[in-house]
Order: sequence, then structure tokens, then C-alpha cells
Amino acid sequence: MVRAIWNGKVIAESADTVVVEGNHYFPRHAVNAGYLRESGKNTFCPWKGQASYHTLDVDGELNKAAAWFYPEPKPRAKHIEDRIAFWRGVTIED
Repeated sequence: MVRAIWNGKVIAESADTVVVEGNHYFPRHAVNAGYLRESGKNTFCPWKGQASYHTLDVDGELNKAAAWFYPEPKPRAKHIEDRIAFWRGVTIED
């Protein structure tokens, strides 16, 4: 089981993650949506497409744009569609 932990809370947990470029992408249903807030941030990857970001809100502490996903990934990245990855101090335990 792989877990994403930040500020002492399990943000996501799943045995079904996909690793791309060293990042675990969790199925959206395995992420605690109560910790996610829209961030308005977007970036672009040439082979994955446009990424959107969530800010984590755990016990009033914010970790801005610490979770990202590809709402409409390019064909080569379809395997991460509807999955979320983390960074910015989020610990991944497996």
C-alpha cells in the first residue's frame, strides 16, 4: 500500500499507483477530497498535456499547489488520467 502523507494526515492511500518520472499517481477515488482545494495553477508538459493543481488544506495548514493531475492527458499519458500526484513536502511511503 502506498500512502501520501502531509501535516501528519494520510492524503491518499492505494495499492494501485502508477509511477511516472518518479512520481506516484494515485487514483482520484483513493485521495481524500476533503483535503483538496482548487489552486488555479496550471502548467504544461509536452508529452502529458496541461496539468491542473490542488492546494492541500490539512487542519488549517495550506500547502499551495502540492497536488497535480492531468484532466485531459495527451494520448501517451492516458494511463494517468483521473490520477493525482503530490510534491512540495508530501511524503510518499510504500
